Amino acid sequence: MNIAILTYGSRGDVQPFLPLSVKLISRGHHVKLAAPSRFKNLVEGCGITFIPLPGDPADAIQKITAGGQNIFTMLREGLRHAFEVGGPVFRQSEEACKGADLIIHAFSHAVYGHTLAREMNIPDIHIQTFPMFAPTGDYPSVVLPDLENRSLNYFTHLAGIKIIWWLSLFGYEYIRRRAGFPKRKLFFPFDKDPLRPPTLILCAWSPSLLPPSAEWTANVHVTGFFFFDETESYQPPAELQNFLSAGDAPICVSFGSMVNRDAERIDRVIREAAARTNNRVVILSGWGGALKPSSNDLLYLESAPHDWLLPRCKMIVHHGGAGTVSAGLRAGIPQVVVPFMTDQPFWARRVHAAGVSPKPILVKRLTVERLTQAITEADQEAIHARAGALGQVVRKENGVERAVELIEARMRNWTK
Repeated sequence: MNIAILTYGSRGDVQPFLPLSVKLISRGHHVKLAAPSRFKNLVEGCGITFIPLPGDPADAIQKITAGGQNIFTMLREGLRHAFEVGGPVFRQSEEACKGADLIIHAFSHAVYGHTLAREMNIPDIHIQTFPMFAPTGDYPSVVLPDLENRSLNYFTHLAGIKIIWWLSLFGYEYIRRRAGFPKRKLFFPFDKDPLRPPTLILCAWSPSLLPPSAEWTANVHVTGFFFFDETESYQPPAELQNFLSAGDAPICVSFGSMVNRDAERIDRVIREAAARTNNRVVILSGWGGALKPSSNDLLYLESAPHDWLLPRCKMIVHHGGAGTVSAGLRAGIPQVVVPFMTDQPFWARRVHAAGVSPKPILVKRLTVERLTQAITEADQEAIHARAGALGQVVRKENGVERAVELIEARMRNWTK
């Protein structure tokens, strides 16, 4: 089976599709993964055929990050970047799908990927790393705070879906005119169509953290996280090995792809809170903090695989991205979450509700006092115990295996 996978965004938007692609390839399928060109080495290093998509989303992410939870800033900067690169991205995405028997799309390509599948008369599957296209009253849309009313919660999902559809129509028409594309009818992947089975939605998170809703239809499945393992191939630098062996297990600080203009202040808060709580710290600085001189209690690294590092740490302080949340859960360690934007506050509330994290601290409200209090609370024996127990559950789940089973079942049923 020839499978095209379409995604766009930060590493967190690309990485879940690496273990999925590798597993599909091991089952005899041919996979092409279309993603931003900056991830060429990462994708091809896994033996996956890579289709580079133009543009670098890092600048847009930085501007969205600076806007925090301002929905209008998210929309403005997201649309601005889409208008700049949309034409070439759509063209390359369509090229990636030529000859495909199945199209798998992430949030970035939900409408366009489904439209291509409709035109080609092939199935499509949507994989989401945060709940967006499956309405429920259990919780509101991911960009809103928790509400106390199930009907309101449900309405926010419906409203969010409608907004995405309208923006897709408006955005594509603008991009089409600018790029000189012919007119094209767009199809929304989650509308009911009596002539086509509903688009399969695979939710790539743990049911132990966010269970499936009783309101969901049969085409929605929670598979478990898609873990990308780098432990076997990773060779830790001597400075990291020496640091870990020189004292107690440290706190890991990782803000993923978040690039923040206030990085110096955040770095200072982290160092002072660690000193006040007598903790050693490994700071992964790829998020925008500058590499600084290390000491016996403080180590700066550009990056390190979470699956290797976190089991050697006592807790993690992070931004609340789904990938980092999953890595912390899998390692069985407490988490302190400092969300920046989009779905991060949603996941921060989920890990707090699971009892493995204190209340989240929005990045704009981060102070030495608040972080000190959160680290102290997260280091309590009860939270360590709950994190360890949840880690045992998550490690038994195999989200990639379950997803591949569902993908292959959809293809078998489609061809009947």
